[in-house]
Amino acid sequence: MRNWFGPLIAGTILATVTAWTAIVVIPYGLMNVAMERLGQGGVNRMSHGNLATPARQPVVRPSPDLAYSSCPYDLSDGPLAIDVTPVDGRYSSLSIFDGATDVIFVRNDIEAEGKPYRVILARNGQPVPPGAEVVRTNHDKGIALIRLLLQDPSEIGKLDAVRRQSSCAPVTNPN
Repeated sequence: MRNWFGPLIAGTILATVTAWTAIVVIPYGLMNVAMERLGQGGVNRMSHGNLATPARQPVVRPSPDLAYSSCPYDLSDGPLAIDVTPVDGRYSSLSIFDGATDVIFVRNDIEAEGKPYRVILARNGQPVPPGAEVVRTNHDKGIALIRLLLQDPSEIGKLDAVRRQSSCAPVTNPN
């Protein structure tokens, strides 16, 4: 039995280190891939993607009845303002994911009462405009994602102008 004790301990330590490394490293790698795929308009800018097709799937298992708008963000130079304009009579949601792929904020059109809204995304300790609704994060990078539900893919044309009113941009004067 003693001949197995050392390898058993070594195997347990190796398995623990490997599992811990995977849990810590993989989410950040996945976020980097997602930011690259969704960052058509650049960082800290909202891009309004085309509808998903079998040939074009920027996110894993995209829904063909959702129009996606995305804002890969980097808060290292300061906070970000995210403005959302819901499309009247359509379900939409804003989800903000941090660098570890954790969801740190969600609001849908019903919670927003169908009205436009703004959230300021900032790192802990970054100054923000007084009175602003603030979402704090411990990560510089991540993605803000807006989803708009379509009844039929053909209606994207008539809804696109309203969808494009949603934006994100660095906060120029937080005080």
